[in-house]
Amino acid sequence: QVQLVESGGGLVQPGGSLRLSCAASGTVFEIHTVAWHRQAPGKQRELVATIFNDGRTDYQDSVKGRFTISRDNAKKMVYPQMNSLKPEDTAVYSCNAEIKDRTSRIQNYWGQGTQITVST
Repeated sequence: QVQLVESGGGLVQPGGSLRLSCAASGTVFEIHTVAWHRQAPGKQRELVATIFNDGRTDYQDSVKGRFTISRDNAKKMVYPQMNSLKPEDTAVYSCNAEIKDRTSRIQNYWGQGTQITVST
């Protein structure tokens, strides 16, 4: 069974930084595209950042210049670095990934999410 686990969330002051991680475990042959979403209370879920299997990245306009997403394929991990955090960044952040698993098929998996709260 493939699992995705996010970590690194917590409480941070405006202007602070956090580094999240998304770790894949189980029978993982390949990790392809990995996307990060967030959902704030009372708001719709939105796509924040994407890193493709070739390392190419894409960011939501609201986080450009502040967030950086990278990956370590050998460790089967993805790391969003989040700088200059704002109160409006407060949300539950979740990763989802296209993974070639034991079935040799590329399937979409989701992590459980991690809470980020940006507040004085």
